[in-house]
Amino acid sequence: MKKFVSLFLIFSLLALSGNLIAKERRGAELIVQETDGTQVRGELIAVKENSLLLMERYSGADVSVDIKDVGVITIVKKSKILQGASIGAFVGFTCGAVYVLSTQSTQYWWNNRVTYATLYGVIGACIGALFGGIPGSIAGIDKTIQIEGESDSEIKEALEYLRKKARVRNFQ
Repeated sequence: MKKFVSLFLIFSLLALSGNLIAKERRGAELIVQETDGTQVRGELIAVKENSLLLMERYSGADVSVDIKDVGVITIVKKSKILQGASIGAFVGFTCGAVYVLSTQSTQYWWNNRVTYATLYGVIGACIGALFGGIPGSIAGIDKTIQIEGESDSEIKEALEYLRKKARVRNFQ
């Protein structure tokens, strides 16, 4: 009985400990094109009232970029083409195999249903991967925000959008 209680306590400590399973929130990956032509690439740490705080990608240094010096901000997204293609391939394979297994047209067809189910499943998987990969690639397109030449209200709206993508959302 004591072993059961001690195992239960150890399991509950490991399973319920938030510090062991918690992941640190990451900010969005940005490419900031300044009006003088320089680029800063890094993780968005915080959005201040008139500047962006980035952790530079290569050096790891904190860089503050003033909003009045920013021309264009690009939010770099991860590609979702493999995720879309794999979901499409699974659905296509399933549909192709179920189609063959649900038909009973001739005795020859019925006797070789596993072979035909595999064949139709592979054909369905190829078609499904194509039709699933296209939306996946569209979902991974980078988002560009124009800052230079925009009104103050549009810039404020863009900063609010970026604040949602920052590592620290409510920076004071």
